[in-house]
Amino acid sequence: MAHLPDFISDLAIILITAGIVTIIFKWLKQPVVLGYIVAGFLASLHFKKFIEKLVIDISGASDESIRTIFKTLPEISDMSNVGIWAEIGVIFLLFALGLEFSFKKLMDVGGKASIATLINLGSMIIIGYLAGQLFIVNLIDDWTRMDSIYLGCMLSMSSTTIIIKAFNDMGLQKKKFAGIVFGMLIVEDIAAIIMMVLLTTFASSRHIESGELANSVVKLFFFMLIWFIVGIYMIPTILKKLKKYLNDETLLIVAIGLCLGMVLFASIVGFSAALGAFIMGSILAETIESKHIEHLIEPLKNLFGAVFFVSVGMMIDPAIIAEYGVLVIILTLVVLIGRITFATLGVLASGESLKVAMQSGFSLAQIGEFSFIIATLGVSLGVITNALYPIIVAVSVITTFTTPYCIKLSDTAYGWLEKRIPDKFAKIKDGYGASGYDTVNKQNDWRKLLKSILTLVAVYFTISLAILLVFQNFITPYILEYVPGSVWGQILIAIIALTLMAPFLRAIMMKKNRSEEFKNLWKDNRLNRGALVSLIVFRIIICIVLVLMVLIPLFPRLTILMVIISLVVVTLIIFSQGFKAQSRRIEARFLENLNLKQKLKEKNAAILPTVANDLRSKNIHIAEFEISQSFSNIGKTLRELDFRQKTGVNIVTIVRGCNKINIPDGNTRIYPFDKLVVSGSDEEMQKLSQYLEEKAEPDLLMEEEAEYYICLSQYLVEPGSPLIDKSIVDAGIREKTESMVIGIDRGDESIINFTSGFVFQEGDVIWLAGEKNKLNSFEENIKASSIAS
Repeated sequence: MAHLPDFISDLAIILITAGIVTIIFKWLKQPVVLGYIVAGFLASLHFKKFIEKLVIDISGASDESIRTIFKTLPEISDMSNVGIWAEIGVIFLLFALGLEFSFKKLMDVGGKASIATLINLGSMIIIGYLAGQLFIVNLIDDWTRMDSIYLGCMLSMSSTTIIIKAFNDMGLQKKKFAGIVFGMLIVEDIAAIIMMVLLTTFASSRHIESGELANSVVKLFFFMLIWFIVGIYMIPTILKKLKKYLNDETLLIVAIGLCLGMVLFASIVGFSAALGAFIMGSILAETIESKHIEHLIEPLKNLFGAVFFVSVGMMIDPAIIAEYGVLVIILTLVVLIGRITFATLGVLASGESLKVAMQSGFSLAQIGEFSFIIATLGVSLGVITNALYPIIVAVSVITTFTTPYCIKLSDTAYGWLEKRIPDKFAKIKDGYGASGYDTVNKQNDWRKLLKSILTLVAVYFTISLAILLVFQNFITPYILEYVPGSVWGQILIAIIALTLMAPFLRAIMMKKNRSEEFKNLWKDNRLNRGALVSLIVFRIIICIVLVLMVLIPLFPRLTILMVIISLVVVTLIIFSQGFKAQSRRIEARFLENLNLKQKLKEKNAAILPTVANDLRSKNIHIAEFEISQSFSNIGKTLRELDFRQKTGVNIVTIVRGCNKINIPDGNTRIYPFDKLVVSGSDEEMQKLSQYLEEKAEPDLLMEEEAEYYICLSQYLVEPGSPLIDKSIVDAGIREKTESMVIGIDRGDESIINFTSGFVFQEGDVIWLAGEKNKLNSFEENIKASSIAS
């Protein structure tokens, strides 16, 4: 028999165990992620040794006989195989996360989620680090400062999967605080990516230096910006042009190819594979194919993600957990108390009411996926102790179980605290953001102009610098190799590089010089003109420096001449209409690709995202409910249903297919699959959800529907049959029997192409299609119709 590779046998053990355990966890209504971790523990050598020791202690049998029995049981043969599968799992998890993330979504969540997350995140990192240094260093012998840093980062990450599962099970996804929590999770995702890059830098140097840290941060943002700009400029355009060739199969291959290509590129330039996967996912998230790609990679993400979480469970060592049980309890309390406290303070500081802040804080009292990924990173880099991994997994398992109870406890805790807050602090209850109103007052022209100029200078400077680096590291050595020692090769390099950079250099110098803000400030007073001219000169100097960065390395002995040439080049770029037109075309395509998905979304949206954002600071928000086909009041008017009186909500819009009925009147009727866009408070939304569920009729059983399936049957035209010498149309088979003739056998001939005038003869075998009960009564119906006629 051929030997099965260990790579496949290990995967079989992992998936069989995971399948069985997750079915049990589904039955117990527990999170699937937790099931994967338990499955990993059950499939691990740690569990096998634990059970082996337990059996020996209980039975009193000899060690050798018990070990002989246990050796016959299947086990993971090579953990390095599991590590490969797990690494692929991390790549697909981060790719899927990027598809759900998108940089525009980060901008949409606004400053409130960012403020709340930064307070919560920063506080937990500090608390985790201090806990590591003050307590754990005395409990674990080989504990280091790096362990404390990693511990702080692990304790700062919430579990998106667990929170979504809890909200869905408890029917809280329409609540106002749920939207805030989701916004905070989005900010946490990008913070986790940055954190992973910085932790890799710390691990490589084994110590922290401010210069090295700043260099890593600048390098990270530089490459993220370049990847994002180039990706948005190229990838949506390519996908649009190839759309007719992209069926499910090819789109899946292209998406995975782009993902792994970015993973490879990220590794080459010194970043992690996870970062590359996340960046490519966020780029594809801005395309109109993002939802389609997300749907296609879902099975891959589930498969390899399962292997990753199983590998996490394999790291659980009962001996270590038993040894450091006190530490697990301490860290669990740090997570529960710390995250609830600082998340609540963060949301409160962002301007929300105390009730919303406490609901949000209690929802975030757990650690999960990213904590495992950070722990895996630490293990792979060899910078954290072996004990930390199982300890952090144990803390995650405990806090996963406590999450639903914490969410339920938030209202009780708020009720207790509300009664004890003095009246002079009543503002805390309502939130200081509740009384703030965004008016339509004119913004400061200087602020708008400086913001737009700084943004475009940063973007175009980064692109120009990227072109320069590509030339210096790849193209220049290649050209000089084929044109050695020749000044013409250096001139050729300078011309090509400056030509590619020219559209972006012109944008740096000339963009916004004719904007409305610029004109208003120029006309306002003469003092503004000096500042505006200085701003233009500063931008020109930046471009001169960039040109010199191209020329001086090529002609190091001609510095003065290069300065003069750079002035000439910059002047030509300013007055060149060709570079102006090219700059506009590039920017137009980029903005079109960037905003296409948003425009389509806004076109199909019942209400603009800006309106929903404006309502976040109020006690009302917008939500969408779909009318089930089993809703008992289908066909009734809004006046008859009277949602306002029964639940308190207002129907803003009804989305019916591609049509939108804005501000519907009382005569508008409700039909299946209508989407009701409503405004109201959390309590009113909950009432509407319950009302729609109560009015939903139970689905019919499949067994009752089975008799209505189409079946096939045969009917023999016997002597004396009323069908003899009658045509199909004269016999009225379709009308009188509700069946259809689909074929006739006459002797050895099978007739399938026939007309309604075909005449039956004795001995014909008629093939009929129809519902089972109609076919059973076919002969009776034929005879009855014959007698009647």
